[in-house]
Amino acid sequence: MDKQQKKFIPVKPLLLIAAVVVIVVISAKMGAGDKLGTLQDWIESLGVLGPLVFVVIYSVATVAALPGSALSIVAGAIFGPVLGVITVIFAATLGAALAFLVSRYFARSSIEKWLEGNEKFRKLDELTDRHGDIMVAITRLLPIFPFNLLNYGFGLTKVPFRTYVLWSFVCMLPGTILYVVGSAAVAEAVREGKVPWTLVVVVVLILGIIVVLSRQARKKLKGNDEPVPVPEQAREGKNE
Repeated sequence: MDKQQKKFIPVKPLLLIAAVVVIVVISAKMGAGDKLGTLQDWIESLGVLGPLVFVVIYSVATVAALPGSALSIVAGAIFGPVLGVITVIFAATLGAALAFLVSRYFARSSIEKWLEGNEKFRKLDELTDRHGDIMVAITRLLPIFPFNLLNYGFGLTKVPFRTYVLWSFVCMLPGTILYVVGSAAVAEAVREGKVPWTLVVVVVLILGIIVVLSRQARKKLKGNDEPVPVPEQAREGKNE
């Protein structure tokens, strides 16, 4: 392995751990647990509309380019691991799709001005031209670009809407499970006073899956960067 090659660092899992620690500390210092309980009671009072209202809030926040990780963590504490994952993945996908459509059809000139001179967007645009639709999957798995930049940035590229939505849904799912189940595990541990080992095992497994998929995605991306080999007969014909 090349010594100069950068080692892969699982940024998302580290961010999750840091976010959970911060939330626990804030909850203890400011009594956020009571406020969360109030929010949970309000959501539950809505019945079947509770998750739908949360999806709307999450989607609007995504379109507004607000961080969605905090809402993902809240969803795990409110809805639990299963319903929380279902709610968040559909909310995140809907929000990403709406931002994509806004960028492509309704506010293209404004988005272009917003991203003008943005080095990360320039790199995203360049990689999309070179690697095509696979960039949607790779950038959703790897924390290469900010989530909100991807939502609006891909709207300015040639990636088809269906491809964007499909691969966004599939490749955001592992990270969604990591955030939601992780926060649900912490919430249950605080509430019950014991470690929910089943949820902890799920978090560890998902973390391992994300690491493996991320490494495979990096290899795929680097493989596409390699020059196409020229057949021997073609080289001989060129030299004649």
